[in-house]
Amino acid sequence: MSLAITNASLLLGRELEYVEQGYIEIENGKIRSTAAGSYKGSGKKLDAKGFMVIPGFINAHTHIADSIGKDIAAGQRLDARVHPVFGAKKKILQKSLPEHLKSFIRNSAILMMKKGIVAFADFREDGLEGIRLLKDAVDGLPIKCITLGRINYYNSPTNAAGLPSEKGEQAKQVLERADGFGISGANENTDAALMQYRQLAGKKKLIAIHAAESKETVQFAKVHTGRSEVDRIMEHLKPDFVVHMTNATENEMSLAAKSGTGIVICPRANGVLGAGIPKVAQMLRQGCLVAIGTDNVMLNSPDILRELDYTWKASRATEGEMLKAQELLKMATINAAQILRLNTGCIEAGRAADLVFIDKKHADLYPIHDPYAAIVHRLSQSSIRAVMINGRFVD
Repeated sequence: MSLAITNASLLLGRELEYVEQGYIEIENGKIRSTAAGSYKGSGKKLDAKGFMVIPGFINAHTHIADSIGKDIAAGQRLDARVHPVFGAKKKILQKSLPEHLKSFIRNSAILMMKKGIVAFADFREDGLEGIRLLKDAVDGLPIKCITLGRINYYNSPTNAAGLPSEKGEQAKQVLERADGFGISGANENTDAALMQYRQLAGKKKLIAIHAAESKETVQFAKVHTGRSEVDRIMEHLKPDFVVHMTNATENEMSLAAKSGTGIVICPRANGVLGAGIPKVAQMLRQGCLVAIGTDNVMLNSPDILRELDYTWKASRATEGEMLKAQELLKMATINAAQILRLNTGCIEAGRAADLVFIDKKHADLYPIHDPYAAIVHRLSQSSIRAVMINGRFVD
């Protein structure tokens, strides 16, 4: 059955072109056609006058199981809070019952949908058990979940050895259940292990890793390996995307751009950990494909609206250059879809009908003079009136 959303203001296509009045025709959960102007078809209509309809948001990096540890060790820096071997996060997860973890994961997923997020990518630790936990927690929810698994194995980067045979088998099993690998970082892996992960993932599975997150991780790499994290990652892992790059050099950004490696920034997490602010304007000048995520729920609420607002303002304060709000909005939609290989992220024929309905007359927004700026730093959960995933409205 088809449905036409009519008389709405729209952000159309991969450039999110603003159309004051147009329509979206939906069939079997996908967008069949879009255009400016009036709808002339005979199918079922939904009059959306007074609404702006935009692509659903994509949260390109989370650690959602850490929802149980909100604000524990607040004020501590990166390693003390989230290091995979000795951080507070590890201790929390070890002591938490699976049923409790699942409950908080599900709550966070529901919260994301209410804030207009239709898909998220999660770095999931604990091998098969971690993947099973996440999938069970979001079972039955319409939100799309990209699961990037990880085995519990870490080694000094100065060693020559790759993964032990039993760990290699565990990694293969992870790939059978997950959408790819979400690796902690180069400083916890040897060159040989990074190459093994790449070989296992092949071209069909995604592979991602944290990189250049803090000055401490950058310095550790130089002292212990004589090379940067990013250099080692690009040579041996060849990831589909890297997360953070907060303290990356201009040459490292250029390397990511030339290799076609996406970058997922998480500015609020960097800010709360004192790791700095990513140089987003510089990344864009280098030609990087940039998406945005909210990172660890232990550090931040999984709220892409707050992430967009913070990034827009913090970037200008640190780089002296105001990002175009339209470009920033692409990071949370079409760019993230491209990096994560999702058939969503923009309003065009053939894409999933994943949409957010915004009340243009809401007090937070009205009057709207610049729709991109309004979304990036004024949109709130209360001005989102409905969310649609795969052509169905989310309760």
